[in-house]
Amino acid sequence: MTRPQQKRFRTSLLTWYDLHRRDLPWRANSDPYRVWLSEIMLQQTRVAAVIEHYLEFLRRFPTVQKLAAAREASVLAAWSGLGYYRRARMLHAAAKVVVREHGGTLPASEEGLRALPGIGRYTAAAIASIAFDEAVAVVDGNVERVLQRVASERLSGEELWTAANRLLDAKRPGDFNQAMMELGAVVCTPRAPGCLTCPVVELCAIRGELEPAGTAAPQKKREIHYTLNCKNGAVFLVQRAGDVSLMPGMWELPELTSTNGDGPAFTLPHSITVTNYTVRVWREAAAWRKSGKWIPVKRLEKVALTGLARKILRKAEML
Repeated sequence: MTRPQQKRFRTSLLTWYDLHRRDLPWRANSDPYRVWLSEIMLQQTRVAAVIEHYLEFLRRFPTVQKLAAAREASVLAAWSGLGYYRRARMLHAAAKVVVREHGGTLPASEEGLRALPGIGRYTAAAIASIAFDEAVAVVDGNVERVLQRVASERLSGEELWTAANRLLDAKRPGDFNQAMMELGAVVCTPRAPGCLTCPVVELCAIRGELEPAGTAAPQKKREIHYTLNCKNGAVFLVQRAGDVSLMPGMWELPELTSTNGDGPAFTLPHSITVTNYTVRVWREAAAWRKSGKWIPVKRLEKVALTGLARKILRKAEML
């Protein structure tokens, strides 16, 4: 793309973004703490799933100081339902570093941000550009798709970052980065892109989908069973060990290896990466024989529940 074309691309994209950007709560201002929180939550998670959690998390921890002072269990409870709980632990750890070593103020550069726990290249660039106007480009899945379609070739690695920085509008880096991500999310979608409504379609080399690079991994199917035991306004839960790799310390319903009775109380679907689960929930299956704890239903919102446990308890109308 020539320099005049790059300039047209920036102008057209930003004009479109100013008129059509989604009204999302983290765009209300460029407060660094709020930008940081939103970027961490949005990693590998859909916007629609994040909004409610973002607002509730801010209600509980409105400042980095409040977050740093909180117990990890409280942070995980507020994060419950978003998945990928390592993000919450790293966010909490980084908040402590910001308060202890930076006086409660996030570093104002990409380089400084990358020194914090849980902040990689993309997140540092996003925060630096949106909150501090640093002229650094971002590359996430949406931006990668836009860049590859505009160029009509499968860019990868440093090629993507070089292409993104070449296109970047240095005067409005935060808005430009958000516009690129917005374009990929709502127009230049993975399937059936809306080329007729794309603001930069005339500068796009392919105007459609690239040929797939390979075969997607086939989805696996699995059936799992849990028991839901209630008495005296409490529900029986078990805690994952602190040394397991997946969701350590989180609370969940006891899993069953065998079942008895006429049938489950209810069934629901649940998906994790390439596995689709059929989850069957049984009532009163002697879970008290396991090592666990009776937790009052009224306290469940403050407990660090796994996403599946939260889904089951919502289905049972306990949350």
